[in-house]
Amino acid sequence: MQYISTRGGMAPQGFSDILLGGLAPDGGLVVPDVYPQVDLATLANWRSLSYPQLAFEIVSRFATDIPAADVKRLVEAAYTEHAFGSKAITPLTELEEGLYLLHLSNGPTLAFKDIAMQLLGQLFEYVLEKRGEAVNIVGATSGDTGSAAEYAMRGKRGVNVFMLSPHGRMSPFQRAQMFSLQDANIHNVAVEGTFDDCQDIVKAINNDAAFKQKYKVSAVNSINWGRIVAQVVYYFHAYLQVAQQIGDKVDFVVPSGNFGNICAGHIARQMGLPVGRLVVATNENDVLDEFFKTGRYTVRTSAHTHATSSPSMDISKASNLERFVFDLIDRDSAALAGLWREVDNTGGFDFGKTPFFARMVGEFGFSSGKSTHADRITTIRAAKAKWNVVLDPHTADGVKVALEARRAGVPMVTLETALPAKFEDIILEALHTVPPRPAHLTDLESLPQRSEVLPNNVEAVKRYVVDALN
Repeated sequence: MQYISTRGGMAPQGFSDILLGGLAPDGGLVVPDVYPQVDLATLANWRSLSYPQLAFEIVSRFATDIPAADVKRLVEAAYTEHAFGSKAITPLTELEEGLYLLHLSNGPTLAFKDIAMQLLGQLFEYVLEKRGEAVNIVGATSGDTGSAAEYAMRGKRGVNVFMLSPHGRMSPFQRAQMFSLQDANIHNVAVEGTFDDCQDIVKAINNDAAFKQKYKVSAVNSINWGRIVAQVVYYFHAYLQVAQQIGDKVDFVVPSGNFGNICAGHIARQMGLPVGRLVVATNENDVLDEFFKTGRYTVRTSAHTHATSSPSMDISKASNLERFVFDLIDRDSAALAGLWREVDNTGGFDFGKTPFFARMVGEFGFSSGKSTHADRITTIRAAKAKWNVVLDPHTADGVKVALEARRAGVPMVTLETALPAKFEDIILEALHTVPPRPAHLTDLESLPQRSEVLPNNVEAVKRYVVDALN
């Protein structure tokens, strides 16, 4: 399998070549030149597979330049009962008839990002060792990507991590998870700005070809293709557990900020998984809700990005949307590049009066909904009262939208994003009690923390990276 750029300016490359990169050289995102196809007979045969076995079947179809035996070994090392608390890796709970919760947050950092990051850590170390190379990961996080990446990469040979986060905008638990790590290869940078500012700095560094090459800059945030591939697996896993008959439709609701998690669902659908609808759930930062309801994609400025009680979704520039739009416009790279020039110059584009709007809702099965702080509190209380389940605020956004969007006779799966222990303040507000946390994290916030506060400035971050490496 070969990989190309959404913007058309990259010669085709193999999986190992694009794994270590972030943005393509032309500023686009890498995508496979064609999606592997899975027919219903194959799906039926996969029904009896364990999670690692299913992951091997899917990942090996994308990582065709890595020997199958090596892919199998790496997948088995990533998806263990020890790391995820159960052999199922991503177990399901049926909340009520036809309404399911897919548990994705039982990994080391209690967030869905662990599912992809644990595999990515294995893949990075494997490829770097084969090539005798080292990389410096420069990433941005709104809370969960950072800790998942750092826990997956800590102590890994040939890898340094520089993780940017918005200063003062993460929960105390999220901050402590990252800043308490003392590994020499982990560097935390608190940027005086929003997550979007952090993401813009990472993109600017990736677009500086000379700096990127000299300092071997790589990325692990949701623009990394390896992460998307790993996330595709749990859509198949959930479908195979929920569908009564292979071929029946199953709907998914996904709390979304950067569009990476639900982009994996889109790719699963393109591969042949019988996904009915993909429902985007946003918080008060409703750029994606507006896009799927009206066709208008309008990036908000930092000043107009709300700090909410589901902070990991406080994002107003959805990087992975580019991958979906590329497929939506029939993979016309010149048109795609033009659209993103429009985003840079005017702040967005409008599909509302074009055939593309009807396609994304009809042919591609997307819809959306939003949730507010009051909705979050109400949903957390209702879930505890009705199902005896405690939801984190982001998952609550998803469940709120799922209850509005569910269809008679079609199973609806909401993707859990984190455990409630990561967001004690809102759980305390909703339920008047502190959520339990794993014993090994009891005193997390009291551990020594180290980070560097830097201004919202690309050059300042570059200087920090250079100084840390010298």
